[in-house]
Amino acid sequence: MSSRGAREQATWFGTQLPVVSPPVGLALATDTDTSPGFARLWSAFMSARVIIALALLGLQLALHLLARPVSPWLLGVSAVYALFTVAVRVMGEPRGPGLAFDGQWLPTVGVDLLFFSALQLQPSASPINYTPLLALPVLMAAVMGTRALALGTAALVTLMLLAHSLWTVSGSAWASAAELTQAGLTGAGLLGLALLTNLMAIRLAREEALARRSRVEAHVQAMVNGMVIEALPDGVLVIDGDHVVHAANPAARLMLGSDQDVTPPVFSLEDNPAWAQLRHIARATFNDAPVDATEVTLHHEDRMSSHLQVRTQRTPPIGGSGVSLCVMFLQDLRELEARLRTEKLASMGRMSAAVAHEIRNPLAAISQANALLEEDLQAPMQRRLTDMVRQNAERLQHIVDDVLDVARVQGQGGDSAQLSALALDAHVRDFCDEWAVQHGELQRLRVSLGAGDAYVQFGREHLRRVLVNLLDNASRYASRRTGAIQVETRAVRHGPVTLLVWSDGPAMEAAVRRHLFEPFFSSESRSSGLGLYICRELCERHGATIAHERTARPQGPQTVEGNEFFVHFRRGHSGHSTF
Repeated sequence: MSSRGAREQATWFGTQLPVVSPPVGLALATDTDTSPGFARLWSAFMSARVIIALALLGLQLALHLLARPVSPWLLGVSAVYALFTVAVRVMGEPRGPGLAFDGQWLPTVGVDLLFFSALQLQPSASPINYTPLLALPVLMAAVMGTRALALGTAALVTLMLLAHSLWTVSGSAWASAAELTQAGLTGAGLLGLALLTNLMAIRLAREEALARRSRVEAHVQAMVNGMVIEALPDGVLVIDGDHVVHAANPAARLMLGSDQDVTPPVFSLEDNPAWAQLRHIARATFNDAPVDATEVTLHHEDRMSSHLQVRTQRTPPIGGSGVSLCVMFLQDLRELEARLRTEKLASMGRMSAAVAHEIRNPLAAISQANALLEEDLQAPMQRRLTDMVRQNAERLQHIVDDVLDVARVQGQGGDSAQLSALALDAHVRDFCDEWAVQHGELQRLRVSLGAGDAYVQFGREHLRRVLVNLLDNASRYASRRTGAIQVETRAVRHGPVTLLVWSDGPAMEAAVRRHLFEPFFSSESRSSGLGLYICRELCERHGATIAHERTARPQGPQTVEGNEFFVHFRRGHSGHSTF
């Protein structure tokens, strides 16, 4: 694998970083972990072998043509060696540095030692000394193998030189001693060369591994930073001195009214007149006047104006160019206002809980007085009126109890109702029929019961409260078409039992979805914003979960997208109640 094979991926700031596989540790590579640098070095050694082999073959042919006959076996061996080096260069693959003895030693270092030794053993009348060529296999073993392999190869070469000197000893004792000394010095030099080269190779391999790991960590950090910036609810812009926006996260584009499909990734603040205030702020930032929490209003032509809070920072000069960038942070003030409103309404909720507590006593008096009055009335019309007072007083008492329970946040408080094992389909059918008759929604409401005989652990009146709240919420935003509101139950074998309430209302804004189940949060002033919060609290108290998603459902001959609230219940057992 070469460095050109590394994949490249753009970071959030537009720079290119190669994606490489991280090393397992600081150990030199293994069979499956060949670095690009080692691959290039291996290719260089193999190419050098090919060049030396061709040069030696050419030399033998030249000597033969210059009336210095060369033995046929030497020409044949040189030709075979040249072909062999070419084959290894073309078909061989690097196995990684720092390996112990393996099968690749023989076709590389071993073959070189054998061939160069054969050249060295040719008749002494040859005018060429081939001893320096023995340094090539020693260097290969030192760079691409372990220290033991390098020193072993150098020692083998030394023994071969000494053996050759002893084999060719002739003449005086002084000449023999000189040849042996020369062979020993050459071997000692090769040993020292192998040791130093191997130490340098190990050091360079370790530095390369560290560089590769640092590069991977930098790339991972860049990707994480990009993911965080992309998911930020606040807008982020990176602007240069020419008002060119080099990066903008989705929140910033939404605030600017910049469509990703139309506006290119890199654009200028001068492209849209509505961004003039941002240009002035960027210019002031580059003039050493960073802006801290100033408010601007961007007037768009085709959409509602954006009311933003802007904060800027100037980066230090990048590299040696002295160029800096302006990082602009945008925050939608509507979000801030919604949070403040939620906090204010939460405090009002505490006050409402106190008021609900005070309502209890008068409500009890009304119920008691109505019961005494009912004992003395005989006319059917009057008894019907007292029945209406009693039913609504009971329902109001349940609402007061729920508000007080929510305010106290009692997951398993002493005032919690008994959890009954309810047949979900039967109760959902009764509650839906009652709600449809009461609100005149027989045409819009469609009920599909698929839970069968599944039982759930939930209080009966609490289930009524959750379902009625969801139906009221759906009725508020649904269209007037038949089947605009759909209620469905499902039961998965050995899985959850689910209640779904769907309506074909429009999609909610992101800000509304984030605060959907918060107390006293509502997108309409006429709503108290307590209904969904009570639903969530009641579901959590009974071990159920409630959530929202945007789904599509058939509505007549077509499929329509809408808002779906679903509740996952805990299964119950029929025939008894649980606490």
